[in-house]
Amino acid sequence: EKLGIQPNMHNGRRITDDATLDVAVMVYAGLANKKVVAKLQQFGTNAIGLSGADANVIRATKRPVQDIDYGWAGDIKSVDINSLRNILSIGLSPVFCAITHDQKGQLLNTNADTIAAAIASALAAEYQVHLHYCFGHRGVLKDINDENSVIPTIRITEIDELHNDGIIADGMLPKLNNAAEALQNGVHVVTIENPEAVHDEQASKTTLIK
Repeated sequence: EKLGIQPNMHNGRRITDDATLDVAVMVYAGLANKKVVAKLQQFGTNAIGLSGADANVIRATKRPVQDIDYGWAGDIKSVDINSLRNILSIGLSPVFCAITHDQKGQLLNTNADTIAAAIASALAAEYQVHLHYCFGHRGVLKDINDENSVIPTIRITEIDELHNDGIIADGMLPKLNNAAEALQNGVHVVTIENPEAVHDEQASKTTLIK
């Protein structure tokens, strides 16, 4: 918005035109990514900032035009577990931004929750993976105006019902769908919470279960 580009969303997903993609690459792969890396380094984690194009880790395709043209939005095709394994084996903690590529020279804007679920799913074949979706609330709220209305557990079979009841909407729907996919792909635990709750088992949060 500061650059005069108005965000365009549909069902919680961003529509990415040329100008939006340029800004997304600059912010996600640049400023935002490096700020996270620097903070992790401050606390002793040897982090490295990457996009999906780096080391060809995350391969995607441009989302097909159906009812909505999402522009340069990327749907993940595959994750290279060998590249991930190599990065981890030398003691580095990868920090992936929300940028992927189509292997034809085109960068793509891919939902960050989708990337997290895809990477967690790829690693679940070899590791016990805990996936934490962190955002500005304490979990999935029954009442968006009440931070104490956290739903402690959600079965993946309840997602559609919660959506139909209006409890989950906008960006929370794709987040929960990604979380459900990760669970079905072998991820051990998926939680949705405030960042401060990640290492606090007693803190309020939402845990997805099968």
